[in-house]
Amino acid sequence: MSKRIGLYPRVRVEGGGSGAVSQGGAVLLAETVRKLGLDTAISTALAPWRKPRAVHDPGKVLLDVALATALGGDCLADVAMLRAERDVFGPVASDPTVSRLIDALAAAGPKALTAIRSARAEVRSRAWELAGANGPAADGSVIVDIDGVLVPAHSEKQDATVTWKKTFGHHPLVAFVDHVRAGSGEPVAALLRPGNAGSNTASDHITTTGIALAQLPKHLRRGRQTLIRTDSAGGTHAFLDWLSKPGRWLSYSVGMIITDAVHQAVLKIPKKAWTPAYDPGGTERSGAWVAEITDMPDLTTWPKGMRLIVRKERPHPGAQLRFTDLDGLRLTCFATNTKGGQLADLELRHRRRARCEDRIRNARDTGLRNLPLHDTAQNQIWLEIVSLALDLLAWMPMLALTTETRRWEPKKLRLRLFSAAAQLVTTGRRRWLRFTTRWPWTNEVIQAIDRLNALPSPG
Repeated sequence: MSKRIGLYPRVRVEGGGSGAVSQGGAVLLAETVRKLGLDTAISTALAPWRKPRAVHDPGKVLLDVALATALGGDCLADVAMLRAERDVFGPVASDPTVSRLIDALAAAGPKALTAIRSARAEVRSRAWELAGANGPAADGSVIVDIDGVLVPAHSEKQDATVTWKKTFGHHPLVAFVDHVRAGSGEPVAALLRPGNAGSNTASDHITTTGIALAQLPKHLRRGRQTLIRTDSAGGTHAFLDWLSKPGRWLSYSVGMIITDAVHQAVLKIPKKAWTPAYDPGGTERSGAWVAEITDMPDLTTWPKGMRLIVRKERPHPGAQLRFTDLDGLRLTCFATNTKGGQLADLELRHRRRARCEDRIRNARDTGLRNLPLHDTAQNQIWLEIVSLALDLLAWMPMLALTTETRRWEPKKLRLRLFSAAAQLVTTGRRRWLRFTTRWPWTNEVIQAIDRLNALPSPG
């Protein structure tokens, strides 16, 4: 008779091991940094903050925190996971050194932010160039989504106030470049604001858009090929006037509030003017229609060339209708200055703005769930660190992964690739990371490393 020992085999546990590397798959991110020249760019940008005879380079310190955040860390002290693997990540600064750098950058204010953002913009252009047909601007156009995000605070922090949802914290505005269906998206702006900041404050939208445009390659910073997409918070006179200013000529697709004038215009639309809306796959959607009402309400105070497009749809089960809805159908409206094109295509393009919510969810999983520092200037630097981490989580799949794996979100990347352990072996004066063949995604890690190695090194 066999003795029952439980559902899992029993193993003995002890310390003192060597040769094993935890988070071995994170070498994908380190190799992405090296191939894009991000380490050199950040080091050069932060050179003014390097003290004489300093042991640690400020750029390396900032990148280490960003790498730890990309691996799931949510505070400065989580850089310890890299410090434990010196042979893979190099020398990592102590916690006091990291804190002193953040304080120094925060004290420098806009100067430090400009340095970090300039380095990111420089590397972004190289990443898109190396990505080629896989880049977000491969067809010559680019889409930037802007949205607000509530970040709760669980202690008294500078500028933490009651938010419009009656929570307590901050209300930053963020912007992401949409990678469309082939990938995820990458951050291009993060503006920290108090918790009571308005959702539709035009000046904040203008500032955020300016930061985002500065992150794009120069030929995309103005012109119709760059589309700015927002929800109804961006549907203000001042913001649309700024986007349409001569010399800037940006395209836009912004949500609009259903005012009484819009509602009255919808009532006058003849039945034959409604055309079927599209599903995400581009096929006709049952129970949804779109129509244009540009010539009905008075738009003389709005920018020239603005078009108003409305959509009506049978509400989902359990959805609550509003007073402005029509005959039991949910109404939505958006404005765009795109000329031509089928209404259903323009409406589907605008509705895909919902992908920005996925980017925000991923950002929450990558350091944005909580702002760990006290001062606003310190937390603005933390937002730049989060943006760096999200950049790496977007650039690595864009350059090294294919098809379905390129769409993996940060949580899945950490679970399947980054958390893979490996054995560190030194032979022939070279160090090798050997991943176990038992790990289900070892092939994905090896193939991704091979693709990164095949890329040209920065000149």
